[in-house]
Amino acid sequence: MHSIITITTDFGPGNKGIGVMHAVIQRICPDVHVINLAQDVPGFDVRAGARLLEAIAFVPAAAHICVVDPGVGTKRRALILITKRGDALVGPDNGVLIPATNSLGGIVKAFEVTNPTWMLQPVSAIFHGRDVFAPTAAHIAAGKNPADAGSAIDSKTLAPAPFPEAKYRHQAIEAEVIDMNSYGNVFLNIRAEEMHKLATIGNTIKLSAGANQILLPYLRTFGEVPVNSPVIIDDDFGRIEVAVNQGNFAEALGIDRGQEIILRVTLTGAD
Repeated sequence: MHSIITITTDFGPGNKGIGVMHAVIQRICPDVHVINLAQDVPGFDVRAGARLLEAIAFVPAAAHICVVDPGVGTKRRALILITKRGDALVGPDNGVLIPATNSLGGIVKAFEVTNPTWMLQPVSAIFHGRDVFAPTAAHIAAGKNPADAGSAIDSKTLAPAPFPEAKYRHQAIEAEVIDMNSYGNVFLNIRAEEMHKLATIGNTIKLSAGANQILLPYLRTFGEVPVNSPVIIDDDFGRIEVAVNQGNFAEALGIDRGQEIILRVTLTGAD
């Protein structure tokens, strides 16, 4: 039983589907508290959805719905992933749920949702958020056994995460841009603990993005560099962020989601 359900979607603010999902949940589990974690994931962007969903690590163990689902209505599976911490992640088998599980102790059980009594009937081919994921999460929050939702599946058969976890190798980290925010700050698929194998606060980092290279101080926060100066920091959700203090880093360097990035430490500031 869970007292909280979170919802993350790419529906966009004001979309009536979000309210309808709330209504479905409340009908099944009236006492649950529903948190809108994020409703403005860029449309169809499974990579960005996965990055934003990692914020559930800051919510007490709960049922978490993620609807970033460009394959809705196809043969892709509907999933419940149970984590070591006790969370139940509900969403499509397209990799969007996987990165968040890494901060919750990993996956201990996985189920495909196939039991029609756990869904609204008839099930729409294009709105599984309402008809499959919302009722499934509500049933879990109400105390039903996730194993009753359908068949257990091997977690090794799940669709892979939409981005790999970058690793420190050969005095460098080869990474990619997994998200950007409205300020033009760039978020990398590097966990902070992996970055700390490469560098410590105060080091200078050489960032290479295609033909572009830039030197960045690795610091604690934006205001430790002058306005319009770049900086690389540990972000507030456990990954690495590149920014310009009161500026737009992505625009300045012409960076987009999926861009390959290489980070190296330079002790001289010019190697």
